[in-house]
Amino acid sequence: MRVSKLHFVQTARLAMQCLKGARSVSPFRRVWWFRSRTMSTASAWAGFTFLFALLSFSSVARTEELSEYRLKAAFLYNFALFTQWPAEVGDMLNLCIVGRDPFGPEIDDLQGKPVGERSIVVLRKGAGDSLKTCHVAFIAAATPGNLTRALDELRERAVLTVADSPAAARQGVALNMSVVNNKVTFEANLQAARAGRISLSSKLLRLATEVRQ
Repeated sequence: MRVSKLHFVQTARLAMQCLKGARSVSPFRRVWWFRSRTMSTASAWAGFTFLFALLSFSSVARTEELSEYRLKAAFLYNFALFTQWPAEVGDMLNLCIVGRDPFGPEIDDLQGKPVGERSIVVLRKGAGDSLKTCHVAFIAAATPGNLTRALDELRERAVLTVADSPAAARQGVALNMSVVNNKVTFEANLQAARAGRISLSSKLLRLATEVRQ
């Protein structure tokens, strides 16, 4: 489904409005509204499905890149909502941006957002920083070797690994976002998820363009 640039910008604004906790939205928009503290799994799923269906953009200028990552931040939140971690993970869910941060302040809107009984803590990790406390790790593509180093350190830890790099799922990332036919899509690697001791919801996997067993 291809939508206009204006429609994309409106979609991006609405996605982040959901994340920021605005209270007043129209009935049409409410179908994918993520309430700050009382959101049910069903309403979250409806929201993610609708958001996924509308994602379309043209990545030409820096402003459009920011809009892309505004939406990818919403994807990260939904990825977390449809992931199960082992009981050893405490009340805080550390979302780490590993390497150069492509999100900017957009990712900070996830600070404190609920994921079940846990709350998100956004952390930025530079070269050489320990990743031992990460529960969600977005591995940025800009730094050469960043993916390999991060996956090596995160091996066998209870962590959801996410990237938006070509072939990242084949290299061991659990969820990899990409742009195909002007849409943001994602593929899943279940072996990587199992290695990370996490479980991805079957509802999430239905939206993946490819699921690697």
